[in-house]
Amino acid sequence: MKNIKRMSAIELAAYIQSHLRQAGIEVVLSGGASVSYYSQNRYTSKDLDLINAHFAARKSIRAGMEALGFQEKGRYFWHPDTAFIVEFPEGPLSVGQEAVKEVREVELGTGLLRLISATDCVKDRLCGYYFWQDQQSLFQAVLVAKTNAVSMQEIKRWSKAEGKLVEFETFRKRLRTG
Repeated sequence: MKNIKRMSAIELAAYIQSHLRQAGIEVVLSGGASVSYYSQNRYTSKDLDLINAHFAARKSIRAGMEALGFQEKGRYFWHPDTAFIVEFPEGPLSVGQEAVKEVREVELGTGLLRLISATDCVKDRLCGYYFWQDQQSLFQAVLVAKTNAVSMQEIKRWSKAEGKLVEFETFRKRLRTG
């Protein structure tokens, strides 16, 4: 097994997920680290958002993380051998007002990585743009959409349900122009 010090964010996420799964805790990678995965690290994130998909008790998560050498500080977990921080946002696993449609599983040398699909990753990033006008989130959504097969029809349908068709058109224009 690779040393935590040498693990990428994605390898570390798989390692943590596999360890927690043995304790009956299911988490799914979302947020900026999923953008890192889908962009082949053209975007990098120093935090891992592992969504607490089945509402495991915080004390159970804490025990699992402490067994791996992580320490809890506020809402984050830190390990002395890595610069990555880990957060466990409460579920449900959703983008905007809708449940995530698909969870992908990827086998890595450090464990089984569970993460939201590329289409849901785009929606997740568009939430930041749609609701807080965050231009970095729009950039990330475009990056993922340009480098992966995503369902533009599904993203448009979702955007309409969120009341954000005007913003969706801005996203679509950015895809075309770069």
